[in-house]
Amino acid sequence: MKYCIECGSEYQDSATECSDCPGSQLVDADGMRQRGLPLPHERDTREFIRVGTAEDPLTAEQFVRMLEAENIPVFSRPRRAGTVDVLTTGNPMPWWEILVPEEHTQRAAELLAREKARLEATSDEASRAAEEEELETEAASAPPGVS
Repeated sequence: MKYCIECGSEYQDSATECSDCPGSQLVDADGMRQRGLPLPHERDTREFIRVGTAEDPLTAEQFVRMLEAENIPVFSRPRRAGTVDVLTTGNPMPWWEILVPEEHTQRAAELLAREKARLEATSDEASRAAEEEELETEAASAPPGVS
């Protein structure tokens, strides 16, 4: 039997490509084990560890896509439903947890830190541009004689 390295679907030995993941590689059971991927009939016993958090679901989705692009198994889960939860449960946790298998924690944490820094720099840049635009708009719309 062969297995897709992307989705884990099982195929006859004569298959050359996964029907759900065009272009993905099909390997035998040993190939799956070498990659640390479970076979469809095996129970996944990997322990997933939190490597980061996101304040909103869109950022969490962006982090997941970035880690998946690096071939790191990942999933995110909500930790609370919003501001009210902090008041009612006392849970100050950010909205979403980003979890990866234990063996990928160091690499994933480095990638997330780099991505967060990039997002913060982009946010700061956008804030400065908005402030400059607001100042220009205010200066252009000031009444005559006021500078």
